[in-house]
Amino acid sequence: MKKSVTIAILVFIVVAFSGAMYYLYQKNSEDPVVYETETAEKQNIVKKTVATGSILPLEEVLIKPNISGVIEEVYVEGGDYVKTGDLLARIKVVPNLSALNDARDAIERARIDVENQKRNYDRQVSIFQRGVISKADLENAEVAYEQAKQTYKAANQRFDIIKTGTSKGYGNQANTLIRSTVSGMVLDVPVEKGNQVIESNNFNEGTTIASIADVEKMIFEGKVDESEVGKIKENLPLEITVGAIEDQVFDAVLDYIAPKGVEENGAIQFEIKGTLTKQDTTFIRAGLSANASIILARADSVLALKEALVQFDDDTKSPFVEIEVNDQQFERKDIELGISDGIFVEVKSGINVEDKIKVWNSVEDEAGSR
Repeated sequence: MKKSVTIAILVFIVVAFSGAMYYLYQKNSEDPVVYETETAEKQNIVKKTVATGSILPLEEVLIKPNISGVIEEVYVEGGDYVKTGDLLARIKVVPNLSALNDARDAIERARIDVENQKRNYDRQVSIFQRGVISKADLENAEVAYEQAKQTYKAANQRFDIIKTGTSKGYGNQANTLIRSTVSGMVLDVPVEKGNQVIESNNFNEGTTIASIADVEKMIFEGKVDESEVGKIKENLPLEITVGAIEDQVFDAVLDYIAPKGVEENGAIQFEIKGTLTKQDTTFIRAGLSANASIILARADSVLALKEALVQFDDDTKSPFVEIEVNDQQFERKDIELGISDGIFVEVKSGINVEDKIKVWNSVEDEAGSR
């Protein structure tokens, strides 16, 4: 029994010793960890945030009629340039029967009053010639007669306006002729010949005949998340990229940040607007989708390195890098950082362009060490 236990112990010792020797052999046979190095370089660092939106005219004017009716003719289409006063469309009036009847009654009442005032005036002339009344009484009768004639004329004009939209003597001021109130490009004509339109008044905004804007004055209108709105301020430069226009960047200036946010899909969004710098060579269509890079900070031609090369002290949280002093021998160097674009970071002091910096968190190195 004792002999069997002794043999078992000896076998265990031999197996354990063999395993230990094999482990040490494997450790010694592994390749040593070799760290790669990189150097800092001079480049431009731009810290920015991005907003999505679209390109819109600075001022877009909606042309609406001041009389209801049916579109009889349209003289413009989208893309046309117009000046103030140019004819856009003509409306055929469809009179309201109630208003038309009231206007006709007003004409009849005015006619009766004219006849009555004329008889009174003729009578006053006859009496004045006999010396019965004074000249002042005659003049009063003459004024009443002239006023009655003017009322009759106005009643007829009102009847014509209700029936046709214009009256004799008004010329280009006819309500049926829709003219442009501004100069610019016609962006849209949402009506066609035969469409019924409603006049613009205190109770109804009316039907839009055309929308006109100065396409030389365009703005970017977009939204930023509440997490970014605290970083931006007015007058910051913008770089606008339009999806439909490749390889071009348009400069703009941020001139409006909404004081109140709006909830969209569970997040608070703030509206922003930026005025584009005039582009003489490129036509930007209204409504195009665009992205705006809001430039928060910029540093040109500064020493920069990848953020992945920077380490931070566990206690002080101060940044540092490891500089190669001999082959695969590194020394810690404290550095001072500037602005970052998320990939590269500005180095204000601590290293120079000749220093070889240890790639301490390389994925390949970590995989190889396993």
